[in-house]
Amino acid sequence: MTGPDLAARITGRALSLGFDAVGFAEARLGDEAMGRLRDFLASGAHGEMGWLARRVEERADPRRLWPAVRSVIVAGLSYAPDDDPLAVLARRDRGAVSVYARNRDYHDIIKGRLKHLAQFVVSDARRSGPDGASPEVKVFVDTAPVMEKPLAERARLGWQGKHTNLVSRRHGSWLLLGEIYTTLDLPPSEPSGGRCGSCTACLRACPTDAFPAPYQLDARRCISYLTIEHAGEIPHALRPLIGNRIYGCDDCLAVCPWNRFAQASRELGLQAREDLRAPRLAELAGLDDAAFRRLFSGSPVKRIGRNRFVRNVLIAIGNSREPGLAPAAAALLSDADPVVAEAAHWAVNRLSA
Repeated sequence: MTGPDLAARITGRALSLGFDAVGFAEARLGDEAMGRLRDFLASGAHGEMGWLARRVEERADPRRLWPAVRSVIVAGLSYAPDDDPLAVLARRDRGAVSVYARNRDYHDIIKGRLKHLAQFVVSDARRSGPDGASPEVKVFVDTAPVMEKPLAERARLGWQGKHTNLVSRRHGSWLLLGEIYTTLDLPPSEPSGGRCGSCTACLRACPTDAFPAPYQLDARRCISYLTIEHAGEIPHALRPLIGNRIYGCDDCLAVCPWNRFAQASRELGLQAREDLRAPRLAELAGLDDAAFRRLFSGSPVKRIGRNRFVRNVLIAIGNSREPGLAPAAAALLSDADPVVAEAAHWAVNRLSA
């Protein structure tokens, strides 16, 4: 095993690159992770996310994905907001965009920095190693069969909370993650402490009751899933519960008591654009494909496309109880996309009821 000095140098370099947390873990997850994943998939709670059911063994065991891997370096970047992300929910003519999506796509930000960190790991280990051999590395940012939250817990960046997301003592529920798999045998990070205890704030905050039990998520009821991953019509029974959330949902994250220790993100690319803090629903409903692409250029919102996004906006308009928004919905009654047109009919009917 390499000594703690190398791990300390890697940590220092990660922090200098702008990461807010870094940890090290052995490249294994154990039977519990595999069992929880299999139970999740068997219940159908992953909904239409069929990619989760592919390459299950590789997802649950880093060594199945890459047999040569010995250690995982997990880096976290805070995206903690400088405002109350739930305040916009009371503004019925505005839309709520999830905190992580109010500026640049975090995948691009993290992957670039992880590549720099990986280059440092290789060059430093080669220079300081006894035989001058170069270790191998692979960089992942939510684009491969990697169970990043369990790995982050093993690397002592925090723990998986009852909302199934990572919770950090220093950064609350506001950490974005990336991983470097390496052939280096690095010492694992020391325990950092912290737990949820008896708190159930996140479970009680969920508007759609998407948590059948602590540490269990039914994605089919999750607003983030419904507004981002789900491509068709949103079930009518869940629509009123979505409110004005037009891309994602932060309720379970925002109420976490550990957030009181989090400082607002230092990363400019993750700080909210003013035009996305509380965008007007009427203006968003009028977006054609070209305008949508311009507005969300470089944003993670862009990947769901205009039709799915406008569908979400129409659900929010239908929930607004603002008759003044009816013309914006009526203008889409004959939209070329049938899902958008159906959502427009629903919104118009809701506002006239």
